[in-house]
Amino acid sequence: MIRNLARDVTSFTSNAFLVDGDRTVLVDAGNEFDAAGAVREHAGGLDALVLTHTHYDHVGNLAQVVDAFGVDVWGFDTDQDGVTHGIADGETVRLGDHDYTALHTPGHKDDHLCFYSAAANVLFAGDLVFANGGFGRTDLEEGDRDLLVDSIDRVLDTVDEDLAAMHTGHGPSVTDGAYRDIELAWQAARL
Repeated sequence: MIRNLARDVTSFTSNAFLVDGDRTVLVDAGNEFDAAGAVREHAGGLDALVLTHTHYDHVGNLAQVVDAFGVDVWGFDTDQDGVTHGIADGETVRLGDHDYTALHTPGHKDDHLCFYSAAANVLFAGDLVFANGGFGRTDLEEGDRDLLVDSIDRVLDTVDEDLAAMHTGHGPSVTDGAYRDIELAWQAARL
């Protein structure tokens, strides 16, 4: 089961997805809400924290989650504060009951990762793309529009056209026509 713990949070935060199953994992910690309490309410415990990238709104609750559960923090770049284990491009990561392939997708931030499971037909897109063709900002430090377009193109080449669900760093998850939303983001980012 995948649950967005930040769904009803009104403060500035990213989404924080609790993926329950064989390996209970939090994808992104969010910011300015009781993420540890939300994990306890829905899962009771946590095996790992996996990051799409290290912008503050995705890692603001990192210390709180680590203190509460004593978990390792996985991300692309171990030089980033709080990241204790690296995830390489193409590496397999267990989230819940499925294996996901980590895709290094820079453009929004250099350490950005997406996670895709062909078996589950699910993509965790972070801040690369959003519902309705939105895409991550490239005007922040480490932002690069050309890299972002290349990263979106890579995701389009990787995921199935009948992608069942795309969980994004902000806004609603997409459970109908997610591939089309990625295509729209690719088109919009090229303008």
